[in-house]
Amino acid sequence: MDINARIAARVRFLRQERGLSLDTLASKCDVSRSMISLIERGQSNATAVVLEKLATGLGVLLLALFEETPAAVAPLMRRGEQPEWRDPQSGYLRRNISPPDPQSPLRIVEVEFPAGAQVTYETAARDARVHQQIWMLDGAIDITVGVNRYALEAGDCLAFQLDCPTAFHNPHRKAARYAVVTHTLPTQ
Repeated sequence: MDINARIAARVRFLRQERGLSLDTLASKCDVSRSMISLIERGQSNATAVVLEKLATGLGVLLLALFEETPAAVAPLMRRGEQPEWRDPQSGYLRRNISPPDPQSPLRIVEVEFPAGAQVTYETAARDARVHQQIWMLDGAIDITVGVNRYALEAGDCLAFQLDCPTAFHNPHRKAARYAVVTHTLPTQ
């Protein structure tokens, strides 16, 4: 299944699983009903920003939109099975590394972020607490979490809670590569 078809099926599945109409999801995530419908039919190649809004409205992490709904959870995810997706706006490439185990609170994603690219997520508080760490593998990138800006270089690791707007910007001439590790805890 191609990645856009996978995203379409996953958004539709998660919306229906939660008993949400298109209108209800649209109002929860500030994405138009028509855009959600286009995404669910595989007729729109949505940007990372739009997909993040949908994920928040559905109560999942962005990476969950790239996973297939597993019939049986396997502990091993081979390189060839790891879904990749390129943001049509910024050109960044993300690869879900972790097996799609709904019982595991940990997820790993690898990102290749092009020189000059920029993405801003309007992330807000979620139903679960999500802790995220960004580990720079190669290159450099600027990350703004809320009002705090961090300049990361290869080897650096930034930890933060995913509950406020977050911006990624690569003002350099070289692409950056980093791992994103998320840990989800239920709210108390």
